[in-house]
Amino acid sequence: MIATAIRAELVKQAHRPAGWLLLGIGALLTMTFAYLVPYVGLSDDTAGPGAELAMDTMLPGRFVGAAVGGLPVFVGALALIYGVLVAGSEYGFDTWKAVLVQHPSRLRLYAAKLATVAAGTLTGVLVLFTVTALCSLLIASLEDQPVVWPSASDIATGAGAAWLMATMWATLGVALAIVLRSVALPIGLGLVWMLAVQNLLAAIGAPLVPFIADLQTYLPGPNAGALAAAVGASPQAPGVDAIVGAGHATVVVTAYLVAFCALGGWLLHRRDIT
Repeated sequence: MIATAIRAELVKQAHRPAGWLLLGIGALLTMTFAYLVPYVGLSDDTAGPGAELAMDTMLPGRFVGAAVGGLPVFVGALALIYGVLVAGSEYGFDTWKAVLVQHPSRLRLYAAKLATVAAGTLTGVLVLFTVTALCSLLIASLEDQPVVWPSASDIATGAGAAWLMATMWATLGVALAIVLRSVALPIGLGLVWMLAVQNLLAAIGAPLVPFIADLQTYLPGPNAGALAAAVGASPQAPGVDAIVGAGHATVVVTAYLVAFCALGGWLLHRRDIT
């Protein structure tokens, strides 16, 4: 029965253009800010150590960092929107009751939605890694640079970290959709948190208030940024900052993922659908 529910959710999401649009936007933003803008910015009058460092970040050896650099903020925000759409669309279309009539358990349906979210974020990570690998290969060809790829273990580690971050943000979207029983408000509040509040805390609050600085080491965004930094993301990328080690960041991000999944499942099980 759970396999049937997962298959139905996957088919449903595959036929919704919003998910593919989010995937395309994520790939486009990553290409633009990891390759296009830095490459256009390189000119003869910027030759020197800074230009060499910028070029190095665009070569095949650093494509893993380019792929994960957007996940702490802008690509993570797209993952959050995807999670909201997977769960919140049932409220928007008022289809929870119709769907649940066909299944004996709310939690079984919820598990199918989480599996769909995980499959969607994995697809997104694979696309990002493919796009950045191709872009880095193109840059190396244009600049006549040697093509040296990261090791298989580094690629696998980076992909695993990216999937963990993307799924954490997506499950936050799922939880917000269930808490607020809608689509628009969860997306709005999630984006305000990711794009404004957590950046204000890091840029303004943390330098002035020691408590906020300590709190940063346990918030999802800063830990996602630290995990991205640990697998090679450029510190110039928004939200990327190695404020904690890779182990600490992995544990915290995983804990938030589990907490978001548990919160959404508990509320869906305990509350009325309408």
